[in-house]
Amino acid sequence: MPATAQSSKLQVIGWREIVSLPELGITDLKVKVDSGARTSALHATKIRFLEEANGETWVSFLVTVTLNPRRNVRVRALLVEQRRVKSSMGHASLRPVIRTVIQLDQDQWPIEITLVNRDPMGFRMLLGRRALKGRFMIHPGRSFIRSQPQGKI
Repeated sequence: MPATAQSSKLQVIGWREIVSLPELGITDLKVKVDSGARTSALHATKIRFLEEANGETWVSFLVTVTLNPRRNVRVRALLVEQRRVKSSMGHASLRPVIRTVIQLDQDQWPIEITLVNRDPMGFRMLLGRRALKGRFMIHPGRSFIRSQPQGKI
């Protein structure tokens, strides 16, 4: 099957990659690239909602970064909205949504991320199809095409 003009412009990434969220001070985050997930999801604990005097709502949360070395990072971000999301197990929950910049290799772009406790999951973050659209194609049999893990996977 011949490649379309659109697909020939897309970069190929693996089914898992290492990314950074520079605005949040998070580096070396292993993500699962998941075209089955509409929105990206980040493992977050101790989520708190903070009302500012100007009426804005911010969210404060803890992120565990598992690569080189394992550490917890306290993060604050503007709350975009709360959105009902159905998990892969079919359970719906109301999740906080933030906007931030993601970096993969030298590329940076804005994405929306839902915050959820992903303790039982193998990856601290899912990179969903909204973040991938118009940018990447996924190679399902390869990992770390655009990134190199620095520590233990």
